[in-house]
Amino acid sequence: MQENKLALFEEKEIRMKWYKDDWFYSVVDIIFALTDSKDPKDYWYKLKTRVNEESKIELSTICRRLKLIAKDGKMRETDCADTKGILRIIQSIPSPKAEPFKLWLAQVGSERLEEIVNPELAINRAKETYIRKGYEDTWIAQRLKSIDSRKELTDTWKERGAKNRDYAILTDEIYKSTFNVNTTQYKELKGINKTKRNLRDSMGKLELAITNLAEVTANEMHNTNNSFGLEELKDDVKEAGKITGKARKEIEEKIGKKVVEKTNYKDLASVQLKQIKNN
Repeated sequence: MQENKLALFEEKEIRMKWYKDDWFYSVVDIIFALTDSKDPKDYWYKLKTRVNEESKIELSTICRRLKLIAKDGKMRETDCADTKGILRIIQSIPSPKAEPFKLWLAQVGSERLEEIVNPELAINRAKETYIRKGYEDTWIAQRLKSIDSRKELTDTWKERGAKNRDYAILTDEIYKSTFNVNTTQYKELKGINKTKRNLRDSMGKLELAITNLAEVTANEMHNTNNSFGLEELKDDVKEAGKITGKARKEIEEKIGKKVVEKTNYKDLASVQLKQIKNN
């Protein structure tokens, strides 16, 4: 199970983090989901001020500053609260969506407990989510494989001394060595640089396969070299990226086109889903 997760409430993304045996939710994401505020950070600031003035309750005391992936792809601290804290916060938000959101919270918590007992459920639920979004079966199989490999790699990074802030650096090195673009450039190419979309959800099957190969190779090199610390880990991922970068070039020569294209696979899946519904 991933420590960080994106969940959907009425098509709005809610960032979540598993922390001290409970889900913690991004407060500003929830505010946006419930209110459609154009500036949820400002809404949150004014809400805290109003509640404090009216009832002398400091809402920020029920929150924790946890690092979540921001729009720019970096890990940034943001106010988060567990289920009990979120329920207290939404009591102060006038929204017709409050009751449906409470049911959503209960469902998310229940699913997490089930997944602890049976991890396969997490995989099945991820698959169901991608099916609902219109992705084809072969893409989903490749994406789930990449999620598993990515989790194994980040676990290795953690065991070998990497901090959360280092994950983005190491991932950037993999993309640069493999595809000759950094994470930001890759997102710009896919047209998702100003959104919270997961880059890999916008990759095609071949892009996912090569990324997966790079990360599996990097993981094997970490273990073979017994690497520890950011610099040694970085050397390994660069070398792994060079190897898969060569493979990418050979593939491009054979198929006569670039592996990394401007086409956003997520948008293609959405179009396919609409066509299926219309038919």
